[in-house]
Parts: sequence; C-alpha cells; structure tokens
Amino acid sequence: MSQTVNIGKMAVLIATLSEDELAHFQDQLKGYTYCSGKAGSMNMQKVISSVETAAKRNGIIQDEVYRETHALYHAILEALEGVTRGQLAIGDTMRTVGLRFTVVRGRPYDRSQEGEWIAVSFYGTIGAPVKGLEHETIGLGINHI
Repeated sequence: MSQTVNIGKMAVLIATLSEDELAHFQDQLKGYTYCSGKAGSMNMQKVISSVETAAKRNGIIQDEVYRETHALYHAILEALEGVTRGQLAIGDTMRTVGLRFTVVRGRPYDRSQEGEWIAVSFYGTIGAPVKGLEHETIGLGINHI
C-alpha cells in the first residue's frame, strides 16, 4: 500500500478507535505527531477553537507560524463539511454535535519535496439538540503545510 494514504487513514482511526484498539496501529503512527480531544457544542466556532487549542498545546502546529495555523484551519473546515454534510452550520440550523477529533501531522509522501501535511478527523454525533435524537457522523480534512 502506498504511504500517501496513511495520514488521513490514521486520523480517522485515531478518532474512532478506543485506546486499546489503537494500540494495534502504533507502528503505522511512527513518523507522525498527533493529538486528540473532544468538542461538543451548538457553536461552530467553539468546535474550531477546541481543535486549534489542542493542536497548539500539543505542539502539532506552531502558533507563531501563519502557514501552519492556516493549513490547520482549512483542514478543520474541510472535516466539518463532512460532519455537517456540506452545510457549515450547527446552532443556526438547530443542530448540535458531540465529536471526538484528531489532528495528525507528518510527511505522507515518499518524496521529501512534498513536505508536511496535516489531517483533521471528526467522529461522533450530530442532530437536534434533544438527547437521543442524534446520529453518527464523520468528517476528514487534509491540507499541506
């Protein structure tokens, strides 16, 4: 299998698997840095901020390097489009989300000239703000740094 698939695949796996299940994939994660967290809200900005804060606190991106923050932001938006089925709105449309997220950074290409990439994955629930009326959702965004 080509190495170009791994960064997004790893982001999805990390977001969806338990710690015990993820232990089987530690060899594939070598060379990548990653962090995970949770975000639940009816406010899209709070979800975005949760991911950005986790990525900065865990050293996935450098806050003072604009291109890194910019790449992360676009990967987050792309992943949220999957979560929201292309309608980047939650609270405005009376939807709420409960998500696990993962940010993965690395060099997925064999050629070093391709540089570093960042992947963001969300997995969780979306639905009306009534407990029990939500359904599963997933989203993945990948961007070059």
